[in-house]
Amino acid sequence: MIEPLPRWIMKRYSTLWNKFRNEEFTHKQAIEALKEKDERVVSLCISDLKKYGWLEARLDPQDSRIRLYKLKGPEEAVKEMKNG
Repeated sequence: MIEPLPRWIMKRYSTLWNKFRNEEFTHKQAIEALKEKDERVVSLCISDLKKYGWLEARLDPQDSRIRLYKLKGPEEAVKEMKNG
């Protein structure tokens, strides 16, 4: 079930959504898109997005050390919140 996001995460979700939409991205790409100086902020954001149900993660088939992330669209997320 999807839960509403805290404001600080929603701002970062919005930035990531505008950059990647339905495309997969890596942690490194998220750091670049968010222009965060502290990688831990990005890690926490990704972790919370996953926890709240707004992001899916899977291992890269070519390199299992790398995780690939994909955001749920805002319409899909809101729809799941209403139905949850």
